[in-house]
Amino acid sequence: MNYIEILILVLSFLVFLSLRVPIAYAIGLAGFITLVYSMPFLPSVTTMAQRMATSLDSFTLSAIPFFILAGQIMNRGGIAVRLINFAKAIVGPLPGGLAFVNIISCMLFGAISGSAVAAASAIGGFMNPMMEKDGYSKPFSAAVNITSATTGLIIPPSNVLIVYSLASGGVSIAALFIAGYVPGLLLGLALMIVAAIYSIIKKYPTDKLVSVKVFIKRFFDALPSLMLLVVVIGGIVGGIFTATEASGVAVIYTLVLGFVYKEIKLKDLSPILLETIKTSSIVLLLIATSIAMSWVMSYENIPQEISDALLGISDNPIIILILINLILLFVGIFMDMTPAVLIFTPIFLPIVTAMGMDPIHFGVIMIMNLCIGLCTPPVGSVLFVGCSVADLKIQKVIRPMLPLFVAMIAVLVMVTYFEDITLWLPRAFDLMD
Repeated sequence: MNYIEILILVLSFLVFLSLRVPIAYAIGLAGFITLVYSMPFLPSVTTMAQRMATSLDSFTLSAIPFFILAGQIMNRGGIAVRLINFAKAIVGPLPGGLAFVNIISCMLFGAISGSAVAAASAIGGFMNPMMEKDGYSKPFSAAVNITSATTGLIIPPSNVLIVYSLASGGVSIAALFIAGYVPGLLLGLALMIVAAIYSIIKKYPTDKLVSVKVFIKRFFDALPSLMLLVVVIGGIVGGIFTATEASGVAVIYTLVLGFVYKEIKLKDLSPILLETIKTSSIVLLLIATSIAMSWVMSYENIPQEISDALLGISDNPIIILILINLILLFVGIFMDMTPAVLIFTPIFLPIVTAMGMDPIHFGVIMIMNLCIGLCTPPVGSVLFVGCSVADLKIQKVIRPMLPLFVAMIAVLVMVTYFEDITLWLPRAFDLMD
């Protein structure tokens, strides 16, 4: 078996990363150098350019800029405050109440915006000072915010699930969206259990029980924001519109909501659109270079070689899944989520489907693995944003984050080996064969 192509690909990618080349360029250049090994220079240039261009020729992909735009509107639309107040009314009086508020708010906001970074920034900006004022330690508050922000990538609507659908060859987006609910809620519950134990040990204070009148008011304040999930997911599952059309509906809904809340004015639209264009450009360039690299890997037969190597270690499904999870956890430490999904889905999906695993189940496993990577240095974008919002150095946050990591990995193990956690909802909604 010839491993020279794998060696060229991995070494060139690591060299570019060590030189601080932006990851999208590092991926594209590594793929190009690997291709040059097998074919002349000019055909390699033409092939890479063609693959990058055709990779973006997808109607499904247009959902990503729209969901990003909806998330940007939410960031400025006063949604975060209303969700925090509603969560505080529900769980504030419980042990570790404000930590619960942080987690639930991140779950709700992350799910509505589809962005872990947006959740860490918006919710962390409000919750960290509030928790510190009530006696919670600053590093613990930041750790809770960072880890819980990733739940919004599993609970739909989620851009990264759309990317996985593209990389997997067309797995149903509706089924993926529905499949993410139980694992996402389970992850949030596990984080809340750890936060409660930590808060009891540290004797953190609890909030006073709110009156029924205040609870009802906060519920109705948050209801229009929560209804976005019902409209988007209900529309997709009910067959009223596709995921791409749902993204357009989400933009219109959040825009109307922002004007109704009087948090957005016409002058705010220009910076919102500009930020959306910048973010979308980065994501789409990552998608283009990652898909081009995936094609190079397929051309060089790299996925098959990696598959043979893994199956050569063991043919036991339990061992294979442990190895895949460990590789994805390691990849998540060093690589952003979008390129990781696009590059490693074609490698691992054929292996797990050959073992009888459903692609929807594997998609959720992959996203959960990479979510943990978002909270770890050196490329953990959510970690950096969360620490920046809390005005803390990364070293201060790692220690209180460790028990939360254990909870995330425990849920990952449960989701990996008990497929009904992921698949019973898609089956109940008749979204699977």
